[in-house]
Amino acid sequence: MSGKKKIEQACELLRAIGVPVDKQTPRRKKRWCMALLGAANLKPRTPWKKSAIAGDTDHNITTREMIDFWNSHYGEDLSRGSYDDVKRKDLDVLMVAGIVTGSAGNSNANPNDPTRGYAIAKEAARVLQTFGTEEWTEAVDESMKIAGTLKDRFNKGRRLKTIAITTPSGKSLQLSQGDHNLLQKQIVELFLPQFVPDAELLYLGDATNKSLFMEEVKLEELGFFELSHEMLPDVVAYSPEKDWIILVEAVHSANPIDHIRHLQMEESTKKCSAPCVYVSAFKDRGSFRKWVLEISWETEAWLADEPEHLIHFNGDKFLGPYQGP
Repeated sequence: MSGKKKIEQACELLRAIGVPVDKQTPRRKKRWCMALLGAANLKPRTPWKKSAIAGDTDHNITTREMIDFWNSHYGEDLSRGSYDDVKRKDLDVLMVAGIVTGSAGNSNANPNDPTRGYAIAKEAARVLQTFGTEEWTEAVDESMKIAGTLKDRFNKGRRLKTIAITTPSGKSLQLSQGDHNLLQKQIVELFLPQFVPDAELLYLGDATNKSLFMEEVKLEELGFFELSHEMLPDVVAYSPEKDWIILVEAVHSANPIDHIRHLQMEESTKKCSAPCVYVSAFKDRGSFRKWVLEISWETEAWLADEPEHLIHFNGDKFLGPYQGP
């Protein structure tokens, strides 16, 4: 069996138990499926009945080992340095769904410890191990009776704990709770009106739904890169008056626009028909201080608690794109 087929089966399984895979970008959907396969130690030719279950086997996989597993068996070419994304963007949703347990191997490990092991939860064992058999539908039904429909649980959680946001065009959106998304709200509602008053919001992601808001037609018109790309920033806006694309990173715990990321983003956007402006957004001066030495020249920095000011990192313009020599 090919890796692609195995991933399709994993997607079918997640969909059946109510995990909203079809609301994700193609890349995020694939990553969730590969996370399930890695936690179960399922290579493309390993039958589902041999899924590794927490407590029944010695298999528990760290986030770095997960990346190695994907690279070796599912055709990926990822750096081990992206292990934190594996936890936050791929495994966390499976743990909330009750499919994966994060206490495999060391129940006392800190939740953010990169040596923490992950495995398939015992409660999900039958759903995985009977996949493709006549017993599978019954196993899914039993799981639903115990855990409820996971999709409904996710939707209920969003209704109870969300951050309301209003786009420049007046559209209302709901972001999941969290400091990172609160900062994204401030970017859209404070930064853009202050510094890009004619802004058109073109993209806004969410931790559980990377395609929460997306103006695909306009992005394609501007020649923007594929939206499943790993270089995708948190907020993308466009100024019709200036003919600028504004790329903003919400820096809560990682990812300011440093020199390397700046070069990568410039390479990714080189086919855009409009020049780009790069902005790193921070909660306050304390947060900014942690990252100030890494911020790239010829970019901007903005602090949400002092929204009327902008910190300009060199160059001959103030809040504007730069042309190469």
